[in-house]
Amino acid sequence: MKKKFLALFVVVLISLPLISQNNIHQTLEEAGDSRDYPGSPYLVIFDKTFSKVMNSGLTYTTRKVLYKVLTVEGLKRLKALTFYYDPQSAFVEIKKAKIIKKSGKTVIVPLNKVKDYPAPARAIYWGAREKVIPFEGLEVGDGVYVETYKKGFTYALLFQDDEKYIPPMKGHFYDIVHFYSSIPIKTKIYKVSVPSNKKLQYEFYNGTARHYAHIVEDRIEYFWEVKNIKPYKREPSMVSPSDVFPKLLLSTSPDWKAKSLWFYKVNEDYGSFEYNKEIKDKVNEIIKGAKSDIEKISRLTHWVAEEIRYSGLSMGKGEGYTLHKGTMTFRDRCGVCKDKAGMLITMLRAAGFKAYPAMTMAGSRIDRIPADQFNHCVTVVKYRGKYMLLDPTWVPGVRELWSSAEQQQEYLMGIPEGADLKTTPISPPENHYLKYFFKRKILKNGKAIVNMIIEGEGQSDSMLRRFFTRSQVSEWDKNLKSEILKLFPSLRILSIKYQNPYDISKPMKIEVKFEKDEDFLKGKHLIYLKSYYSKLPLGYAIGFSRFSEKLKKRKYPFRTRCSQLVKIKETIELPFNFKLVNLPKLKKIKGSGADFKGSILKKGRRIFINSTITLKKRIYQPEDWESFRDSLGEFRKIENSFLIIRGGKK
Repeated sequence: MKKKFLALFVVVLISLPLISQNNIHQTLEEAGDSRDYPGSPYLVIFDKTFSKVMNSGLTYTTRKVLYKVLTVEGLKRLKALTFYYDPQSAFVEIKKAKIIKKSGKTVIVPLNKVKDYPAPARAIYWGAREKVIPFEGLEVGDGVYVETYKKGFTYALLFQDDEKYIPPMKGHFYDIVHFYSSIPIKTKIYKVSVPSNKKLQYEFYNGTARHYAHIVEDRIEYFWEVKNIKPYKREPSMVSPSDVFPKLLLSTSPDWKAKSLWFYKVNEDYGSFEYNKEIKDKVNEIIKGAKSDIEKISRLTHWVAEEIRYSGLSMGKGEGYTLHKGTMTFRDRCGVCKDKAGMLITMLRAAGFKAYPAMTMAGSRIDRIPADQFNHCVTVVKYRGKYMLLDPTWVPGVRELWSSAEQQQEYLMGIPEGADLKTTPISPPENHYLKYFFKRKILKNGKAIVNMIIEGEGQSDSMLRRFFTRSQVSEWDKNLKSEILKLFPSLRILSIKYQNPYDISKPMKIEVKFEKDEDFLKGKHLIYLKSYYSKLPLGYAIGFSRFSEKLKKRKYPFRTRCSQLVKIKETIELPFNFKLVNLPKLKKIKGSGADFKGSILKKGRRIFINSTITLKKRIYQPEDWESFRDSLGEFRKIENSFLIIRGGKK
């Protein structure tokens, strides 16, 4: 269905079918059982959402869901239902709850059994809560019916009384409705009633739905229905389900530029980026001696990244799209992404730069309908006439100013002139190189002396640093030794050296020298030698390490952490003349997803093994998989093969 503004027209209203108490047992019985839905613990017979939007944008929503228990596991899942909400911006009430016994009896669940608890929290402690209702005495085959009422939304500007439930962008409405599930759904319905003076634009992505719109007095009712939704099946490392499975986006906001202008104004009006003398003095201290604007920007970005702890503890008047004031964040020295972004904007302005906030979505795509598809806040600064992205949340211990783990990601700037939705560019793989160098000298007694060097830059560099910085300084040597011993149990470390992980002035480098016993296996006439390609310390930093080349095709896009260039060089010196009986033939791969080139050469008493894999993006399309898969396959030829040697004269 193409994006549209619905023209007003009059049609006869067709009301939603309702299931009466008399036939709900029949509906439950006819829904099927575990044989009809193998592997599913329970079934959703229907999921109906009815929303009414007011002129202010305030929305009242009723949701009715009927579940059926299919297995013992389903009993565990449905023995209590939990409804999450943020009391600062939403109100949730459980209106009805019933157990429809397979015997035909209906058990009303008393609403005084509903409990209201603080929601579990980690890093963000804003007072989110959850309402829990138990369903006791369930049996396989029983039904669970629950009806809820909600007003409000996810993000808020905090006001008093019921006004706090009005959306931040007053008068506007948006919603995001997923028509996919990990549980089978027989019928899913979404209906919304909007004042006729509001232009609602919408699009149904990645599928189709039965849809209509009716004029009812001074309102327009929109309706979508999908039947027989099967549990979705994930592919390894695929993109977010919301990027590929059916969903509905709705918004009364005219376009992204309108949202951009609103986002700029709401923060300027609130004074989010005003600074005081204390902040100005700290900024002058940080940038003192800087030789260029980019050095000033870099120093301020990394100061905020390292000195403002990620922890959502404090609440000002504003929340959601209104960024807390920089003076508050500077005082508290903590906050979430928007606080870190706001602190950086405040400090950049104190240093004389033009800086503004931007919104993005980490982990999934933002589509063209201007529904609020955001979960992350960053900073933009005017540099050499263009806006430059900065992210103080994602760059602690990273040499970048903007994390390339956020490439191919949509964002919206809140700037004075307004902006359309933009996408961050692909970062060249060579900016994120990871290099391994092994120099192995095998002695006559079979032992080997090995010099190993690991180097990284960009996001590869940050992954190497993280190995150290996630533990105490006193543990660094021990942890690194332990990591190497996991791969080479019978070794003795001769020396170990690495750069200070907290010094981001230059790329990370680790050097280890060790002695290892029995480096090759002896047969009757041949010697079998294994490359160290299968034993790469800190291998989690390799972007393709979790992928399997055995998957022939992909249906959905997939992703890695970042674009990356992985280069491995290994030199093996033997104590005698020899011949290589086998020499694995390596193909050169070049494609839209990845490239590979490699070689195995013998010169004198040395074997030289070289390979380079280039991962070209962070987000890949299914057609990119062929070159990605084939590049992995060629690399793993080296990883999985023995070099077979016939010894010659000493």
